[in-house]
Amino acid sequence: MHPLSSRPIPELLSLHRIRLACSLLLVLAAGTRGTFATALLTGNPLDDGYRDMYNLRFLDAHIKFQDWMKAHPEDPMGPVSDAAAWLFSEFERLHIIDVQLFANQSKFDSRHALSPDPNVRKAFEDRLNQASNLADAALKKNAKDARALYVKTLVSGMRSDYALMIDKKDLNALSYSKEASAWSKQALAADPHMYDAYLASGVENYMLSLKWAPLRWLLNFTGAGTSREEGLRLLKLTATQGYYLAPFARMMLAVAALRENRPQEARAILIELKKEFPMNALYDRELALIH
Repeated sequence: MHPLSSRPIPELLSLHRIRLACSLLLVLAAGTRGTFATALLTGNPLDDGYRDMYNLRFLDAHIKFQDWMKAHPEDPMGPVSDAAAWLFSEFERLHIIDVQLFANQSKFDSRHALSPDPNVRKAFEDRLNQASNLADAALKKNAKDARALYVKTLVSGMRSDYALMIDKKDLNALSYSKEASAWSKQALAADPHMYDAYLASGVENYMLSLKWAPLRWLLNFTGAGTSREEGLRLLKLTATQGYYLAPFARMMLAVAALRENRPQEARAILIELKKEFPMNALYDRELALIH
C-alpha cells in the first residue's frame, strides 16, 4: 500500500495546497538588476509582451504575443504566453495575486468563492490547446525538444493554477500539478541549463519543508522534495539565472522571507520589482502591508 493511501482525501489535498498555490504567481514579476541580476526582458515581441504583462498592461501584452505568433506560427511559446496573459489578467481582476495570502496558509485555505469570466476562460483554454498541439508537433520531430517540453510544463501548470485558484477544484489541480512536474523533469533532462524549469523543484522543496517532520517523512516516499535548503538554493538559482520565471522565484523568496519573519528582506525584493515595473500596482499593495 502507498504510504499515504490510507490518509483521508481532504487531508491529502491539504498537503498539496501549498505546493499547488505557489505555482500561480508564475510570471507576474520580472528579472531585475541588483542582487538578483538576470537578463532584462526586451528586444523582441515575445520578451516585450512579458514586460507589458508584468506591468499589468494585458492588452498590450496580447498584441505583442499575437505578433510573435504571426511571425513564428510553429513556436508554442507564442500561444502559451498569450494564455498566461489571459490567466493573469483574470487573477488581477479577481484580486487573487497576494503575497500575504501565500505566506499565510490558513488565509489561503479560507479564501472566498470567485466569479470567473466565461469569455476569458474560453480564450485561455483555446490558447493552451493551441500551445499544447504545437508542442506535441515539435516533440514528434524531436522528443528531447527542451522548449516544447517547457511549454508542456507551463500548459499543465496554468491549468492547475486555474483549477485551484479560480474553480477551487483541488483534485483537478493536483492532477495537473503532477503532469507539470513530470514535464518539468523531462525539460531539465533535455537541457539542464533551462533554469526556469528548476523553479518547480525549488517551490516544492521549500514549501513542503514547512510541514511537520512525520509528514515530511511520508512525503519522501512519494518522491516529493522536502528540503528547505535545497528549495531555497533552487529558488535563488532561478532568480539569478532564469529568464521568464526568474520573477516568480523572486516573489517566492519574498514569500519565504515573510514566512520566516524577515519582513524587511521581503520588502527589499518588492521594492526592486517596483522600480523595474512601476505600473504594477501589485507591488504597491504588498509593500503597504509590510511594516
